Amino acid sequence: MINSRTGRSVRAVSIAACVLALMGCHAPEPDAKVQSAPAAAYFDTTGRDDVLTGGIKMIEITTPKGPFKVWTKRTGNNPKIKVLMLHGGPGLTHEAFEAFNSYFPAAGIEYYFYDQLGSFYSDQPNEPELWTIPRFVEEVEQVRQALKLDKENFYLFGHSWGGMLAIEYALQHQEHLAGLIISNMNSSISVYNRYATDVLMPTMNPQALAEIQRFEEKGETNNPRYMELLMREHYSKYLLRMPPEQWPDPVLRPLKHMNPKIYVPLGGPSELMVTGSMKHWDRTADLGKITVPTLTIGAQYDTMDPKNMEWMATAVKNGRFLYCANGSHLSMYDDQQTYMTGLIDFLRSASAQPNR
Repeated sequence: MINSRTGRSVRAVSIAACVLALMGCHAPEPDAKVQSAPAAAYFDTTGRDDVLTGGIKMIEITTPKGPFKVWTKRTGNNPKIKVLMLHGGPGLTHEAFEAFNSYFPAAGIEYYFYDQLGSFYSDQPNEPELWTIPRFVEEVEQVRQALKLDKENFYLFGHSWGGMLAIEYALQHQEHLAGLIISNMNSSISVYNRYATDVLMPTMNPQALAEIQRFEEKGETNNPRYMELLMREHYSKYLLRMPPEQWPDPVLRPLKHMNPKIYVPLGGPSELMVTGSMKHWDRTADLGKITVPTLTIGAQYDTMDPKNMEWMATAVKNGRFLYCANGSHLSMYDDQQTYMTGLIDFLRSASAQPNR
């Protein structure tokens, strides 16, 4: 689930430091199966008010603490498929989605990157009262209105924390949705934590796990040794299943840009388990209320339980499950062809349904 530059920000720098010096490899080339030349209409910006900025628009939102601005960027033009992308964290950025630039344009999909309030490219108020799930849901709705997205074309994509936010949005505002994508997110945090305890932790070196937990108990999670252990024993196996020296730049930058004043209070100090205020989140009993076409995406080596994500596709009224057999939590990178092909196929088939 995974800008302020003080306090716990040492943690974000430590994550990136573990891999930055080892960089040098590149992601695989896009699969020809999801590649085709975009139609000329895809590049038509007639009537758009974001041409001068290359699709970037700062959207003003209202909050209980006053108005602020959030960063968005549009790519493409498709009146039938417009995807708003909710990043992970909370407190990370849209940058981890840059891999979609290699696939969505060729598929003719219009899509919007978006940094939630408090994230690097948006305003970063020091207002802890704003970091609640209902307030973030209201923000998404304000962004939707500003971008003029609605049920004829609006697909909401959420990854990890963004998937949680997408579920919450659908439960309150699905009348505005054409479809929903829940990527690498379980139906509750208790499922996530139970999977971490019962399935993932037993695969870790017990001495290393004990040392990680001691750092957490003592509140010493800014110690470089803590992040070194997490990277070796957990992150490179379940967060992004690549050697650290091969982690792509779009994955490293969100780690450097993370806002720990949001991430830590809501989620906790690491991806190992959720210990922050959102640990009680649970929408398992409510998924049946979601009636729009829905895709859930899970992976064999995910930090989330893939069986729960498969079940989620049966719990909603009109669901489909995409399984990434070689992927982890960031399966859009380590099982990229499966992920992108399945996601694009869902968007095309959902937009072709008679009521769209």
